[in-house]
Amino acid sequence: SSRDVAIGMMFLSQTTVGILGNFSLLYHYLFLDHTVCRLRCTDLIFKHLAIANCLILLYNGVPQTIVAFGLKYFINDFECNLLLYVQIVGRGVSIGNTCLLSVFQTIMISPVNSCLKDLKVKAPKYIGFSISLCWILHMVVNFIFLICFLYLSSKWIPPNILKTRDLGYLLLEVLFSVLIIWASGSMIFILYRHKQQVQYIHRTHASPGSSPESRATKSILVLASTFVSSYTLSSMFHTSILWLANISKLISLCFPTVSPFLLMSCDSNVSRLFFVWTR
Repeated sequence: SSRDVAIGMMFLSQTTVGILGNFSLLYHYLFLDHTVCRLRCTDLIFKHLAIANCLILLYNGVPQTIVAFGLKYFINDFECNLLLYVQIVGRGVSIGNTCLLSVFQTIMISPVNSCLKDLKVKAPKYIGFSISLCWILHMVVNFIFLICFLYLSSKWIPPNILKTRDLGYLLLEVLFSVLIIWASGSMIFILYRHKQQVQYIHRTHASPGSSPESRATKSILVLASTFVSSYTLSSMFHTSILWLANISKLISLCFPTVSPFLLMSCDSNVSRLFFVWTR
């Protein structure tokens, strides 16, 4: 039907744009690895976030596009569960890295007299460990769920087991969302205070454009609001009635699709502000 074709075109467009954007972001930082002697800690987070988003789009967006267009693809139960496993791992790592990015940026731009001052030196040393831990935890926990589900697939699965699993995923996403909102709010507050302190400098060296703090604040707001609205609406529609399933799937792919473009724009603004503060 025309409705199925329209949904298929939306899935196809969203998946194509998202994959191209994330591969561009990943290529950008891989290129920097060979041309820049020293990279920032956030660059490592960006690379792993792009990889996780690619997994979501490839193993969720592509199958949904095939189904929406009414095309048939033949996969057995094991391959179906493997697709679901990769989707969940990619989604979990994407949310975890976004949360890690927000918290790390909050720590690094916090004032020297704040309660986070002791973490400013320690935080960069644990970025690689935190990213690895995020991957390992999601892979191991979801692998255990996959093995248990395959073992129970030939038997009757109590509905409360599936509800408990979905509730666990939801609570984890809510926790990460709360941390992202807190970190984003803290960054905006810090940037606002910094803008007030250097307001005399801005007036003395007036420029036609907005201040670095304003640009960084807008970037943080756009990234945080995109993440929270995407995953919140997706979770709400997922628990709603069946005909909203396609809307839920489309919304769940919004953040992996849009985030690389937001990160590339946010990165230039925030890194420029960090450079000014370092000097």
